[in-house]
Amino acid sequence: MTQVVPNIVFKFRVRDDSIEGPNPYRWQDVTSFDLFANKRVILVSLPGAFTPTCSTYQVPGFEESYADFQKFGIDDIYVMSVNDAFVMNKWAQDQKLKNLKVIPDGSGRFTEAMSQLVDKDNLGFGRRSWRYAAIIDHGRVEKIFEEPGKCDNCETDPYGETSPNAILAWLKTNRGFMSQ
Repeated sequence: MTQVVPNIVFKFRVRDDSIEGPNPYRWQDVTSFDLFANKRVILVSLPGAFTPTCSTYQVPGFEESYADFQKFGIDDIYVMSVNDAFVMNKWAQDQKLKNLKVIPDGSGRFTEAMSQLVDKDNLGFGRRSWRYAAIIDHGRVEKIFEEPGKCDNCETDPYGETSPNAILAWLKTNRGFMSQ
């Protein structure tokens, strides 16, 4: 039996042209059900926006490989971090994202419900996500990819299991789709 994705409310900041002034954005609640229902997606969760591995390798790699993922029935690729909507939106802008969508898990509730919340106090981060990725099909985890050595205050930042190439390799070997 596959794991159902926890239904958590995320706090997004979305552009609203009816708002005048220099900051035409409003708050919008979006649930994980809203994001993951009725489609097959990849969720990439990482320790922090603007961090070196995430910004230099992982996110650009998924952005560049987006069309390759679509060939395997992936509808969307989401990038999540335990950061607020302001940080995630600015990071998406800084990364010049055209294909990936960011999810702010500011309180870490989703990350905790996925059993991926770890302490990173040794880096001054506080509670953050362990680096993992998941293929989610219609709200159910089809496959989870997790970097080895998950622990609090990890001295290293492993990266490989959650790379775009590793996930594409899995998709090439496991072409089947989960039943809807």
